Amino acid sequence: MDATDSTDTTPEAMYGCILAGGSGTRLWPLSVPAHPKQFLPLPGPDSMFQETLARLEPLVPLERLYVITFDTYADIVAQQAPALDPAQIVAEPAGRGTAASIGLAATLIAARDPHAVMGSFHADHIITDVPGFRAALRLARTVAERGALVTLGITPLYAETGYGYIRFGAALDAPTADSASGALQPYAVEQFVEKPSRQIAEEYLRAGNYVWNSGIFVWRVDRILEEIRKQVPVVSEALDEIGVAARRAQGRMTDEVRAVIHAVWPRLRDNITIDVGVMEHASNIAVIPISVGWNDIGSWSQVASLYPPDATGNVVVGLRSASLDIPPGDDARFAESAAAERDGECLHTQTNDTLIYSTTGRRIATAGVSGLIIVDTPDGLLICAKEHAQLVKQIAEERQRRHALRSARQVTSDERTSDTTHR
Repeated sequence: MDATDSTDTTPEAMYGCILAGGSGTRLWPLSVPAHPKQFLPLPGPDSMFQETLARLEPLVPLERLYVITFDTYADIVAQQAPALDPAQIVAEPAGRGTAASIGLAATLIAARDPHAVMGSFHADHIITDVPGFRAALRLARTVAERGALVTLGITPLYAETGYGYIRFGAALDAPTADSASGALQPYAVEQFVEKPSRQIAEEYLRAGNYVWNSGIFVWRVDRILEEIRKQVPVVSEALDEIGVAARRAQGRMTDEVRAVIHAVWPRLRDNITIDVGVMEHASNIAVIPISVGWNDIGSWSQVASLYPPDATGNVVVGLRSASLDIPPGDDARFAESAAAERDGECLHTQTNDTLIYSTTGRRIATAGVSGLIIVDTPDGLLICAKEHAQLVKQIAEERQRRHALRSARQVTSDERTSDTTHR
């Protein structure tokens, strides 16, 4: 990847922000709070955050890009994007939802250009058709310049219940564009809808005028800040104070700007998403349906789809795959299996449709199983059915809760010991 040499300031270049603060609980035990999924090489060799940088490079040059993250991850961002100006790495004191995160980025950008067009992107998305994605971004910029709030909607491939949907209506009287996957056309958004049941998702699929909500947006900064002011004034009030310091700093993260952010952030007590808090009530919204091989890697089942399976549908990552189901006389496959003994192996027989992912090199063996996810890391061992991959988030959150309780008890114990010592 090389997203570090871009100096493109052509008329089509826009500003942008990458949201890189999630904890990635759905991919435990590989993704952990200290190093969440956006900074992992899935599928690799670069991290998803680095792939996002490279994907945006022609349209969002580094000097126009902000990364919104947490204090915990600021050093990782700097390490993985060494050419990014540290004054454009924005560390939030605490997570307060994407309305605040995107509003903060828009405020910093507006300090440099009050009518700039900006895009908002997630650090943990996979997109395989990069030229098609860039074509859609160029069209979105054109539509956004006219004052619309634009989102890129993913043409659904199946009746997914884990995504929000967007219902669209008439085609807009606006420019169109072409991509390898077909013509690109903006439509008027009629409604944002939350995650549906299976039956309703199937109805959406048949209707043909619903797309998955990707969470990718393009708009003028003055338009989105106007909508935030209307829909979530408590966020807007905080952003106004930050904006005063940001204008003095010309949009850079100076000590003054950081101090103001830390001063006003505690007033934001609720986590408000840009979708529910702003977009569901905003006006003049457009959607561009796209088919670009998008995947938000929201479960281990989706991780499995990033790698080519073997003949029985198994995906083995981090170990050599060694099958016992070797036909007699197949000396080449036997030699490959024997070599795996030296390197760390996954030894399996009568196993199919299973993901085996290891970062430890420890040998794993499976027999007579189907449809499993097995993940072995120094932080833990996960075994679950693919159909229940969404339950992993509950396990990770419970582990975090227990860790927080243990830490709090330790602090209390240390304080009592200190009091006793000083008596």
